[in-house]
Amino acid sequence: MSKNKTAANISIKNRKAEYEYFLLTKYTAGLVLTGTEIKSIRTGKANIQDAYCSFENGELWVHNMHVSEYANGSYNNHEAKRDRKLLLNKREIKKLLVKLNERGFTVIPTLLYINENGYAKLDVALARGKKKYDKRETIKEKDNRLNYDRDNH
Repeated sequence: MSKNKTAANISIKNRKAEYEYFLLTKYTAGLVLTGTEIKSIRTGKANIQDAYCSFENGELWVHNMHVSEYANGSYNNHEAKRDRKLLLNKREIKKLLVKLNERGFTVIPTLLYINENGYAKLDVALARGKKKYDKRETIKEKDNRLNYDRDNH
């Protein structure tokens, strides 16, 4: 049985996250998915722009992550925006819980991808929100990098 090479190339990035937040530490988490959800993710039909993470009963959940319904799913299809459980080690969960109790920290998803074994993984980051002047500074740095690259190439 050969692996599908295109499935390994799927990566869905949350571009808004780097603009809105300072990303402090990143963790890679597994996802608890149904059969039609993983098939939709492998075709690239997912969106994590508006997604966020929260703790419920000591477990980390991702909310508002949109995974489109699978075209051939029939009655077995999943709900597009259901809450999905994230799989992390106990020590990683404890670290995140301690930091989230401090003011100004949040956990946001940054990247959804399929790893080399065919499993869906979600990179989540411990983040602190940016102020308006920080966002302007980010835009300036990005423009300066683009201008520098244009001039040198």
